[in-house]
Amino acid sequence: MKSFHFIAIGGAIMHNLALALVKKGYRVTGSDDEIYEPSRSRLEKAGILPEKYGWFPEKIHSGLDGIILGMHARIDNPELQKAKELGIPIYSFPEFIYNQSKDKKRVVIAGSHGKTSITSMILHVLKDQRIDFDYLVGAQIEGFDLMVGLSDAPIIVIEGDEYLTSPLDRRPKFIHYHHDIALVSGIAWDHLNVFPDFEVYKSLFKDLMEMTPANGSLIYCEEDALVKEMAEKVSISGKKIPYHKLPARITNGQTFLKTEKGENPIQLFGDHNLQNLSGALKVCVQLGLTESQFYQSIQSFKGAAKRLEKLASKNDANLYRDFAHAPSKLQATTEAVKKQFPERKLIAVQELHTYSSLNKDFLPNYANTMNAADEAIIYMNPHAAALKKLELMDEETLRKGFNQSDLKLFTDSKKLHQYLMEKDYSNCNLLLMSSGNYDNMDLQTIQEKFK
Repeated sequence: MKSFHFIAIGGAIMHNLALALVKKGYRVTGSDDEIYEPSRSRLEKAGILPEKYGWFPEKIHSGLDGIILGMHARIDNPELQKAKELGIPIYSFPEFIYNQSKDKKRVVIAGSHGKTSITSMILHVLKDQRIDFDYLVGAQIEGFDLMVGLSDAPIIVIEGDEYLTSPLDRRPKFIHYHHDIALVSGIAWDHLNVFPDFEVYKSLFKDLMEMTPANGSLIYCEEDALVKEMAEKVSISGKKIPYHKLPARITNGQTFLKTEKGENPIQLFGDHNLQNLSGALKVCVQLGLTESQFYQSIQSFKGAAKRLEKLASKNDANLYRDFAHAPSKLQATTEAVKKQFPERKLIAVQELHTYSSLNKDFLPNYANTMNAADEAIIYMNPHAAALKKLELMDEETLRKGFNQSDLKLFTDSKKLHQYLMEKDYSNCNLLLMSSGNYDNMDLQTIQEKFK
């Protein structure tokens, strides 16, 4: 039985990998200085929740087959230092995934936006078509217990992000997977604290494209100008396969894909999702499925968690939650809901809490991104700005940055909750967008207004 120790086991992806290894029959231990829900309960149920929070070098011993190092750990972590002293193999998360998938066909889905949705679409179709595969995805998907699946399957589908690999490795995660098939959905600048130089950020995706092997494929969204230019210029021996949004029509809030064999109703909507579906289709065809199989299976796909997720609905009103926080995501999501229900009022609420979104210098990138909303609301927590050592922007500054003169600002989640609870949602959609949780604002009571 192989034995692995996780340094920083409580992270979203890290704890999912730990659970996947337990499921595979490996012996797993771990440490962390803080573990929140749902990680805590899931680790406890599997019997691998650390007894105490903190770092304990005595957990590190020569009987371990390897250390899996999370980004949350610091470079001077005492357990990491002990592992180095003993010469135990140390893997970053992506290095370990590659180590487990060297003999598989590796599909890597990359891009500044859309990668979770595209990966989820592919996984849904493969499962529905009873194809054997492994996977790594950054969100919880209906029908999958974990965000990581490892077995003896011949294929692995990986959501590959461009962020730093580990405290020991500052390269992007996605280069470690050594793809056979790569998809790049879009390139848009975000996360100033990680990528202060846009030219450097763009070069990461060029590096990924150039890794495409002679017998591999590069699938790219030709409707993204940066991706199109880069993909067409890059020199590779493998195939280049462009994609653009699938043709569709909208009737009474329902989207129908137009295919050669007729129209297919789907549960997704928005131009960005029609692009995502097209990319997922190209990947599935490269994996041996037919277009008919894809269209048949995608009809039952409901989407990944927090990706235009419908939380509640009644006859003339829907409540949506979306992970959008970067400018391109914010605009695509807002426009999608308005286009799907043009006759309904749209109230859009965006929480700014990432370093980039709270940074006054980055604000011009948000110009016109919420113009599709009939009422646009921004929520910011003063404490979040203070922690990042940033100045809290006022309402007038935000209005100028967003280029929206009637934009409203809330800096108290209780007041925002009260404001939303007092609203009449007749013939109205409410869209909540954030990679956070509005400081634990009570969504349950808001949902009740849509039932």
